[in-house]
Order: sequence, then C-alpha cells, then structure tokens
Amino acid sequence: MIERDFIVQKTREFYIKKFIEKKLGNVGISGIKLKKIPLGEKIIIETSRPSLIVGSKGSNIKSLTRTLKKDFNLENPQIEINEIKNIFLDANIVAERIVSSLERFGSARFKGVGHKMLESVIHAGALGIEIIISGKIPGARAKSWRFYLGYLKKCGDVAVSGVRKANKTALLKSGIIGVKVSIMPPDLVLPDNITLLSEPVQIIEEIKENIKEAESDKKKTSVKKKKSTRKKAPAKKKESKVNDEEIKTKVIEKKPVKEEVKEEPKIEESVSEEENKTETKIETVVEEKPVEEEAKESKTTEKTEVNEQ
Repeated sequence: MIERDFIVQKTREFYIKKFIEKKLGNVGISGIKLKKIPLGEKIIIETSRPSLIVGSKGSNIKSLTRTLKKDFNLENPQIEINEIKNIFLDANIVAERIVSSLERFGSARFKGVGHKMLESVIHAGALGIEIIISGKIPGARAKSWRFYLGYLKKCGDVAVSGVRKANKTALLKSGIIGVKVSIMPPDLVLPDNITLLSEPVQIIEEIKENIKEAESDKKKTSVKKKKSTRKKAPAKKKESKVNDEEIKTKVIEKKPVKEEVKEEPKIEESVSEEENKTETKIETVVEEKPVEEEAKESKTTEKTEVNEQ
C-alpha cells in the first residue's frame, strides 16, 4: 500500500531529526529539513552557531555522515548549514536558551529568566510573545507560570500557521520542567489589519482634474470637426459660380512666359469670334428696322391716298 510507504518515510525522517538533535546537543538548532536530490539525500540544518556544528576542520560533519550511512542506510547524505540572523525571533532557540539557563541557575531564578527573555524578544521586533513554564517551581507542588507581552493570536488560521511555537524540557533536581514558547513575528500580515487613507482630498482633486481634461479634449475635437465642415461648404459654391473664361485666364496667368506667348493667338481668335457674333447680331437688327419703317410708310401713303379720294 502507498499509505504505508508514506508512513515509513515520515517515521524515518523523524528518527533522523531526533538523532541529529541529540548528537549535536545545545548548539542552537532551529530546524532540520530533509530533501531528495539526484545524487542522494540533502539534510539542511538551521542554527545560530554554525561553527560548533562544523567543528575543527569539519570533524563533526564527517562523523555525522558516517553514522547516518550506517544506522539509517543513506547512500550519499549531504549536510548543509544555514545561519539564522535574528536569534530572538525563533521560538526553538528562545526555548533552548530558557532551558539552558534553568539547568544552570536552578528553579529559584525562573521569574528573572522569563522577564528577561520577554524584553529581548520584543526589542528584536516581535509583535507578541508568550512563555509558559510548568513543573515543580518553586515548591514541591506542580504549577504553571505564564509570562506574556504584546499582541498574540490564539485562534484561527493565523494562530496555526503564522505564530511560531516550540516545546522544550529541562532536567532539574526537583523533576522535569516543560517550557512552551510562542512568538508572533513582525512580518506576519493579519486579516483584520486596516489601513486608513491619510489624504482623501488629494484623490478627489485628481479626479476633477482628469474630468476637466477630458471635457477640454472633447470640446477641442468638436471645434475641429465644425471648422472642417465650414471650410468645405463654401469651396463647393465658389467652384459652381466660376465661369469657364475665368478659369482659362487663371491658367494662362500661372503658366510661364513661353507658354503665354503660344496661347495669345487663341485669345485673339476667341475675341474675334465674339466680335463677329456681335456684328452679325447688329446687322440683323439694322436690316430689320428699315423693313418695318417701309411698311409703316406704305401704310401712311395708303391712308393719304384714301383721304385724297
């Protein structure tokens, strides 16, 4: 079954992590990750003291790789070490420091240790911290002491995925003491975080300016369209009114001197033809007038003759 294979793989990873934590001891280990690569398996260790893990000339890493090959049958384990820059924002390292201080100084100074860690974590930039120390402190009866400072989420998805948590145990003469640490990092984005606009008036002014610019652009385009239509209409009327003779004279004026000399006789011919037409009209009119006068004279002579008779 595929499910059994997954369970076997995860249990193997869990035992490898526990073995590395025990062997390295109080070195400030934050987390251990296992990855599969083509060459073998990669083990990433995040610590606050990488020099202690490496050892003198890499002796600690060499011994680790040998034991991992023998005990866990890893083909080619490659160990990678990453240094943590801000120690007090990591819950595992904070819990480990509290445990080491309790084991060194005893249960009498547990309150001072708790308050000191609260201040150092808040100064590092955390939003909130909570430390719970439970056990036979300070008397023979077991109690739980809670130290908290700042803002910390207790429920919801942010409390599960966003808040950093760690559990460690300290061995004392009175018995085992448990230490729980939960830190809310400064990079965490909360869902109920609301940002208010500082200057809403400026946004309104910008919108008005944009509207005015759009209106001015529309007016300019409408004026341009009107001008174009007005210019085209009178041009058609002028073309219709222009006579053929005016067009001919304009063309003759624009042409060079050589062409004007050639076209002069054409103008004379046209003028002579017009004169001939006018002469013929005048002749016809002159010829018609005497006929009418003769008819009138004949009528008058007839009337006189009748009167004489």
